[in-house]
Amino acid sequence: MPREIFQDKDNLNQRYHRKRALYLSHIAQHLSKEKLFGSVKFAYMNSNHLKPILLLRPQGKDEKVVTVRLHACPTSDLFKPSRFYPSKNNVRTAWFMEQSTPKEGTTEPPTPHYNNSILCDTVMLSHLHFLSNAATDFPGMKDGVALLKVWLNQRQLSKGLGCFSGFLVSMLVAYLLMKRKIVKMMSGYQVLRSTLQFLATTDLSVTGISLAKDADPSLPVLDDFHQAFEVVFVDPSGLVNLCADMTASKYHQVQLEAKRSMEILDDRMVDGFQVLLMTPKPMLRTFDHIFHLKHVSKLQGTCKKMELLNELMDRGGNYVAAALPFVVSLLARGLSQRAQLVAHSLPQIPEWPIDADPPKHKDVGPLTFGLLFVPEFAASTLEKGPQADHPEALEFRTFWGEKSELRRFQDGSICEAVVWEASTACQKRLIPEQIIRHLLKLHADIPESSICYTGALLESVIRTGKEAGGTGEEAMVSVVCSYDDLSRKLWNLKELPLMVTAVQGVHPALRYTDVFPPIPMKPIYSFHKRSKHFLLPSEEKPCPAYITPLKIICHMEGSGQWPQDKGAIKRIKAAFHLQLAELLRQQHQLVCRPAVTHTDVYKDGYVFRLQVAYHREPLILKEVVTPEGMLKYQDTEESRLLELETLHLPYLTSSLHGLQQQHPVFGSTSRLAKRWISAQLLSDSISEECVDLLVAFLFLHPAPFTPPSSPQVGFLRFLNLLATFDWKNNPLIVNLNTGLTDSDCTEIKNKFVASRSRLPVMFLATPKDQWSSMWTQERPSAQILQRLVLLASESLRALEEQLMDPLSDQDVKMVFRPPLDFYDVLIHLNPSQIPRLLESVDRPVKSVSRGVVKNSSAMNILFPVVDYDPVQLYLQELRNAFDDLALFFYDKHGGEVIAVLWKPLSFQPQPFKVSSMRGKKVTTLNNELVCIPNVEAILEDFEILGEGLVKSVEARTEKWTI
Repeated sequence: MPREIFQDKDNLNQRYHRKRALYLSHIAQHLSKEKLFGSVKFAYMNSNHLKPILLLRPQGKDEKVVTVRLHACPTSDLFKPSRFYPSKNNVRTAWFMEQSTPKEGTTEPPTPHYNNSILCDTVMLSHLHFLSNAATDFPGMKDGVALLKVWLNQRQLSKGLGCFSGFLVSMLVAYLLMKRKIVKMMSGYQVLRSTLQFLATTDLSVTGISLAKDADPSLPVLDDFHQAFEVVFVDPSGLVNLCADMTASKYHQVQLEAKRSMEILDDRMVDGFQVLLMTPKPMLRTFDHIFHLKHVSKLQGTCKKMELLNELMDRGGNYVAAALPFVVSLLARGLSQRAQLVAHSLPQIPEWPIDADPPKHKDVGPLTFGLLFVPEFAASTLEKGPQADHPEALEFRTFWGEKSELRRFQDGSICEAVVWEASTACQKRLIPEQIIRHLLKLHADIPESSICYTGALLESVIRTGKEAGGTGEEAMVSVVCSYDDLSRKLWNLKELPLMVTAVQGVHPALRYTDVFPPIPMKPIYSFHKRSKHFLLPSEEKPCPAYITPLKIICHMEGSGQWPQDKGAIKRIKAAFHLQLAELLRQQHQLVCRPAVTHTDVYKDGYVFRLQVAYHREPLILKEVVTPEGMLKYQDTEESRLLELETLHLPYLTSSLHGLQQQHPVFGSTSRLAKRWISAQLLSDSISEECVDLLVAFLFLHPAPFTPPSSPQVGFLRFLNLLATFDWKNNPLIVNLNTGLTDSDCTEIKNKFVASRSRLPVMFLATPKDQWSSMWTQERPSAQILQRLVLLASESLRALEEQLMDPLSDQDVKMVFRPPLDFYDVLIHLNPSQIPRLLESVDRPVKSVSRGVVKNSSAMNILFPVVDYDPVQLYLQELRNAFDDLALFFYDKHGGEVIAVLWKPLSFQPQPFKVSSMRGKKVTTLNNELVCIPNVEAILEDFEILGEGLVKSVEARTEKWTI
């Protein structure tokens, strides 16, 4: 800008800034008449409203690609630098408050941010020369800075007010070059590593750094900068703080990301490049809990409450910029034990056309805050303060307000403390929400209605029962306790011919991943038909409640007495089932119901299904005698299933049980994932074990994230994993109990690539199952996997939109309601015959009595109806009868619709054969007799097969006309 337009004292009261803006508007008006430009717009430099810049885009097809940014700046010697030291004032209070005369005897506060914004303009040119000198003869710098910019972009750190911009990172690389931490011989990757290493180990909010070479004694020192700014990085002139607008929280986030990235680069098991530079980290999937400040205009009240007039003057009236650092440090203090990071989104102001009004401060939209928890303390109900007679006690009381009270602790001390109300695990996870709402109301004057806390919105779909109790964690713990007690009783049974050597649970509830854990029940006799010792469903009444049998494998010790013939082994096992029932009844008064293949035990209101196993049985099932009389061992379907049930499933269950002990939200995350798959009608198309392993992968290999500490973020990452993992070209390696070394992983990958065509479409490798991917062998099929990937990416998009927009209605159940227009036939079911109706996503308003009461102490009872779900039996019949014609889909958690999809191949006309006329009718095509499926008759069969259960069959005819 020409010297002539400036006068003395232009450094005061925004005169310089206003002249700069006028100068730019004049240029804008002139350039807007040129044919050369497609668009001329204003924007703010890094969203700082004192510093508009001009955006020029060329006419034609390049308009989308090229943007020229015009910055206006004065000559470097226009102002005396000493006027702009961090401790000086350049905005007078009387002018800012629009008073005519200043009050007597008031001292003017320093305005470091204001001063910094003017100084920035005077050194722009020198920064350009400084950077180009650093980059000469140093090709690695260009690559390294490009990588660092990608790294910052993927973490959403590089745009907005107080961002860690690309310019800043280039200056940082130049600083490291000056300090000889980087040399000009280095490659781009080494520059990336050295910079991340420096960021990870240096806290610029405590010890700032400076690019100024020779110490001029008149210049301000680093301590002066630290008093004025949260983060300090001084430029070569020794005057400008390059990190002036950055909050300490934002720098700590950069620091934490750099630490995490260094760990990833040093981990041989992870593909560092893919994870660090190719994986975006939006706030929703990075932080355990997210909340939004819906109306940023409420921060005006915060500035009043916290008395931030000086900050407002310094920031030119921008109340968002003035209040944000104080709000964040308030929250960080309140959550100091619970959260390792309280982060915030960067306020961003959009560009605007030159003939429109500029955006206001509130146009930055909602502010988003992210919390990263310390899993051990995040959910503790107690905030223990100093002892009552200590001076800090007063400070503690002022900070927590009326929530603070004196309490006596077990060690006899009397301390200030805050106790938060929360009884269930899911309420304890939301204690941070209580803290945030309380502190913001108390100290920042932000009403609760302006805070939209989206940390646990999704958990409502796995709530159990009508009352808003927990999300089933407590129910799961009591199942596991009852099981532990039963296994002790089995170990110590007397008078058994062989000892029980191991008791292993295989039901998902025993690894904490059952979507709706069983609740202790006692049957109401009048609701059922009676048989001698047990109850049967009654035809007049609705279907009784679904009681799931919890399967347990009892391994018996080996002995020479065991027969070597498979039929005989089955009979011996049946005898054991009878004997177990008899002894449990005699020695522990438990009600049992023995069968040939298992024994059901009613205990504490649960039904456990015991199944005896003999360790050599799978081997005996593999025996095959060749025609020459040789004995050969080969896998048969029967032996594979038995091994799965008695060996692999117990191992998987105990491994995942262990994982739950390390990561308390593993179970709930897995339950959300299964609930979603079931809601999409695909639960029969993918095994529960497979979903459990996919979720375990997120906890064992979370890079570039930290392991999830809330079910919601775990579920969002699960959807992202399904949608983005390259199933075709990569095996998913789930390293349970760290049983695989990196050479094992390499070997798995190489073998996988070599024999890809013969392997399942979704290939999961675990330490005990490296080559066969046993949980995904049959299902999902390629079409189902493709459908899953599509549904996951759509659901993720919809959820992220909802959760990131606090002004929407936030109906997150939307992604749990499947699209039905994709199917050919819908079979509507009669709700009173669906035993799990209460588990549906949208719960029925009035519920039917199901003939049970909650009770865990009943002892002598008639045996309840176990594992009876009419819909599943009906589905089984449909699949047996019409498997060649159609696929059937159903949500087993209380779905009211069975969706049917015709198989296209079965609708091609077949030549007429008398033997294969099931479900077909004859018609003539080109003077030949052909068979086509008789759809009308088949639909009628659907109704006849499901009489009493089926309400109506809705055919969407246009889909299958031939």
